[in-house]
Amino acid sequence: MITVQSTINASIDKVWEFWTLPEHITKWSFASPEWHTPYAENDLREGGKFKSTMAAKDSSMSFDFGGEYTLIEKNKTIEYVLEDGRKVKIDFEATPNGVEVTQRFDPETQNPEEMQRGGWQAIMNNFKSYVEQN
Repeated sequence: MITVQSTINASIDKVWEFWTLPEHITKWSFASPEWHTPYAENDLREGGKFKSTMAAKDSSMSFDFGGEYTLIEKNKTIEYVLEDGRKVKIDFEATPNGVEVTQRFDPETQNPEEMQRGGWQAIMNNFKSYVEQN
């Protein structure tokens, strides 16, 4: 699995809310300023599904990112399976320095793992900035 991580200077409740509510997901879930997430839906429960649309701002390309939740432990852990069968696990841990968010995911086979790590870390960095600025 590939791991990305960040420590967010906010409460665990705020981090959880901003990670899981669609109105927040659309504000941070993209890897670079040329992209955005114009749509997100989230049924946050075991067996629930989620989907977000990631799109180039110039409308040249877009794709849906979605899956099904397999484990939800509020303010602690989210696990899901992507539509292509890959597994993802996100852990949230309150520490004296903030909330440590650790995301592990199965790599896909089309792109180098370092590229995947970089993209997911960029999204994590956007999340950190969004939470800390709002």
